[in-house]
Amino acid sequence: MSVPPGSGWPGDRATPRTPVARSAEDVARLVMTTRSLDQLSARSTVCRACPRLVAWREEVAREKRRAYLGDTYWGRPVAGFGDEHPRVLIVGLAPAAHGANRTGRMFTGDRSGDWLYAALHRVGLANQPTSVHADDGLTLRGARITAPVRCAPPANQPTPYERDTCRMWLARELQLVWSDVRAIVVLGGIGWGALWPALRAAGLPTVSPVPKFGHGAEANVDGRTVLGCYHVSQQNTFTGKLTEAMLDAVLGRARDLAAL
Repeated sequence: MSVPPGSGWPGDRATPRTPVARSAEDVARLVMTTRSLDQLSARSTVCRACPRLVAWREEVAREKRRAYLGDTYWGRPVAGFGDEHPRVLIVGLAPAAHGANRTGRMFTGDRSGDWLYAALHRVGLANQPTSVHADDGLTLRGARITAPVRCAPPANQPTPYERDTCRMWLARELQLVWSDVRAIVVLGGIGWGALWPALRAAGLPTVSPVPKFGHGAEANVDGRTVLGCYHVSQQNTFTGKLTEAMLDAVLGRARDLAAL
């Protein structure tokens, strides 16, 4: 099951009248006529273009994890979250099955989000250090978080078709915020690899060859700085591959580049 659009979920921009994409061709058509971030959020969060992802996200929302049996799961694609005129754009990977797929907000309700939002608060880009549910009062200051895949994928592995189809939503989001953005923080090598084709799909400048990913790596693109950062996954944070100081340094660098 998933939350019906227009049923009152905090931050839900969709309504029962929002057009639904049921194929890659539908996504491309809807993207072309999307004029605002609110409209993009509405249309992307009712997307049903990838049957495998639809089935998985709704199965997870129906069966739930034991710790969340009393929760209603969002069970839909997750839109970008944050400032509508961001100077810092943060690009992740995909929603977590029992995190954003449950709460309906990027990096909300899981350990990865605990790390990310605490760091954003420490560097002054968030008003609070926690992100628990969609109406907890969290706001971002000059920053926005998005992802190249908007549905929780089985085993965290979207197929090439799913990545290519969902890329169109990210490409339109990039177009809509590009004039404001001054720094882009990409979490993880997969996200790094997904950004460059999204920029090309958006008709925005890119670089060739694609710079190699690394923590702290930087690339200049059309006067903006793209920064690499190890992903805030438990695999990295529990092992010490990514420390709070390392994460703060990258986010602080982005803040300074954006003059925030």
